[in-house]
Amino acid sequence: MTQPYTGTTIRPGEPGYDEARRVFNGLIDRSPERILRPRDTDEVAAAVESAVGEGRPVSVYGGGHGVTGSAVVDGGTCLDLRALDTVEVWPQERLLKVGGGARWGAVDAATQAHGLAVTGGRVSTTGVAGLALGSGSGWLERRCGLTCDNLVEARVVTADGRRVTASSEQNPDLFWALRGGGGNFGIVTEFIFRLHEIGPIVLGGMLLYPGTQAADVITTWRELVDGAPEELGSAVALITAPPADFVPEPARGHPAVGVVVCWTGDLERGRRLLAPLRALGPAADLVQPMPYTAVQQLLDQANPPGLHNYWSADFLTDLPDRAVETLVAEAQPAPSPFTQVILMHGGGAVARVGEEETAFGQRRTPFNLHFLGMWPPDHAEDARNIGHIRGLVAAMKPWAAGNAYLNFIGDEGLTRVEAAFGPAKFGRLRAIKEVWDPHNVFRHNQNIPPLRERGRVAETPTPVTLT
Repeated sequence: MTQPYTGTTIRPGEPGYDEARRVFNGLIDRSPERILRPRDTDEVAAAVESAVGEGRPVSVYGGGHGVTGSAVVDGGTCLDLRALDTVEVWPQERLLKVGGGARWGAVDAATQAHGLAVTGGRVSTTGVAGLALGSGSGWLERRCGLTCDNLVEARVVTADGRRVTASSEQNPDLFWALRGGGGNFGIVTEFIFRLHEIGPIVLGGMLLYPGTQAADVITTWRELVDGAPEELGSAVALITAPPADFVPEPARGHPAVGVVVCWTGDLERGRRLLAPLRALGPAADLVQPMPYTAVQQLLDQANPPGLHNYWSADFLTDLPDRAVETLVAEAQPAPSPFTQVILMHGGGAVARVGEEETAFGQRRTPFNLHFLGMWPPDHAEDARNIGHIRGLVAAMKPWAAGNAYLNFIGDEGLTRVEAAFGPAKFGRLRAIKEVWDPHNVFRHNQNIPPLRERGRVAETPTPVTLT
């Protein structure tokens, strides 16, 4: 039995409660019965035992950036890890030790001080834990692999309060499941990641074009990324041109298409690679040598906390001209100027990892399509914006692979979670869940139920209520 929990507890009505329960997605408004803020692994274990012993539903708050809002749970106990935000770099060993409550902005700053990096979130406020456990897509993935591919070791608190280490040598089944299986198997209080030499200066930024050029931009980008060097991380974004100084005034507020670039190789070679896109005549060319940390913050302003969010995603098996035409026609104009559709390319280091080496699979699909419905916090606009995303998702289904990157989707049910892994992997994950969390304590997530829940639908959050 762990010592009783003695850390900070925040209850409804107390100072700081409303701020502590707030998450990135403004559509989520949940009220935990109490919020526990442990300061170290031992206090996390004590908090878990306290919550489980009292029969309370449990959620885990790492960065609070997930669109499902699973960091907070109504009427239960929220285990808030944000005090576990230590970031320690071992430059000689090229290793990083980071706490389960840290965010990627702090990690990038600390690692880049040594010219090192690991694949991190494309928005700097993203939590390390949620991204890594969900596999971890980012600008560096084609060169360095996914975040989970660089995980060396994890310190885990289990559902019964034990502290265990997961690595290739210790508890290898748990280590396998943590790399893509999400927060289903325990609370990771400490990660150790492998680092890579990156930057500190890269070729980064965005090329911005009017929406009328969207099809030409996407097809040119499609040809450019086919067989592109692994140093290229990029994406096409269908957006609304913001009212920013770099945007020509006539274009502001109108459909636009952007190409975001993060090239980590020789700068001159990168410039030559981008020539076909520049030949299309962008309205704004912001691609230039810049710190990698600046690239990691490029999308921050377009992704502020507090907006209503409804997301979905699909891996694509192909991107023929017909798919491009459909995407452009359905995506623009969007009902909200904050809505984005992001198209990323795969391959490189991600595809070199064996399909069975980690819980995360679908490593050889060429494209990942992320639909982000985002609008000001007004419930009267919810149905219209959600309907737009659902219609867009449906229109692109003919080219969908059938699986998904779970960090990019909302609560789409157990069937979608199973499809993300495939039947064989999902069965293996359920068997591992049976060992480490047989009573499904950690279920407020993209849930993988233990084997004993045969015939039951896993309890998952339902973040969208239309009123």
